[in-house]
Amino acid sequence: MQLTDFEALSFDCYGTLIDWEAGIGAVLGPWAHEQGLSLGAEELLETYARAEAREEEQTPAALYPEILRAAMRSLGASLGVDVTAEQSERLATSVADWPAFPDSPDALAALASRYKLVILSNVDRRSFASSNARLGVRFDAVITAEDVGSYKPSRRNFEILVNTVRGLGVEPGRLLHVAQSLFHDHAPAKRLG
Repeated sequence: MQLTDFEALSFDCYGTLIDWEAGIGAVLGPWAHEQGLSLGAEELLETYARAEAREEEQTPAALYPEILRAAMRSLGASLGVDVTAEQSERLATSVADWPAFPDSPDALAALASRYKLVILSNVDRRSFASSNARLGVRFDAVITAEDVGSYKPSRRNFEILVNTVRGLGVEPGRLLHVAQSLFHDHAPAKRLG
């Protein structure tokens, strides 16, 4: 495979371009400390990620801030700790503060001169707008869970991606999906070729 074989690059955003772990960790770490929990950062993030994936599967039409609120409550329940409305709201509104990986803006700017760039993300439009400001590039298309009505790894999200890219004039086989998550992105993208 050669990168020059492609006309379009689709990106997962969180974990790939935006540092999801740092963003979530900035809220969960202090919360866990306040609660006297002795979990390491990695274990806390893994436990949280399972809670978030469950919420996305159970309520696919919910907007991402709602998912974050529910996942925070679920995390607390799984750890035997009550979560206040203020604590769940802190996580629900934190996306705007999540940092971009240092190389993301420059890399995207360079890639935009050669490829059509598309976002396929498990957030809502409002949350993504804050992140896009950090990335500093205009994407040719943005597809969020809010637009699709489901969360990755749903096949539907990737079918909409393929149709959207086709609408941009990209030939079949000329799209490369770029992502960090095997669960949310690599496996379902591979199934659709």
